[in-house]
Amino acid sequence: MKLIHGFDSNFRYVLVAARRARQLSGGVTPLVSTNARKECRIAREEIAAGKIQYVLKDAPNGEGAVRRDH
Repeated sequence: MKLIHGFDSNFRYVLVAARRARQLSGGVTPLVSTNARKECRIAREEIAAGKIQYVLKDAPNGEGAVRRDH
């Protein structure tokens, strides 16, 4: 699998997409216009459009946060 631009690993990309998909399933409005219905696909499209980025927190477990780019 090719490394996605802007991510240090494919694993981090999957984590960010999954977190964003959970936000979308919770009722957050998508940041891109799409015909997709599944939250996971919408999250991937948002990342590809550069609307979603991640920020590493200084947390003990190393978990990052998803940041929407306006």
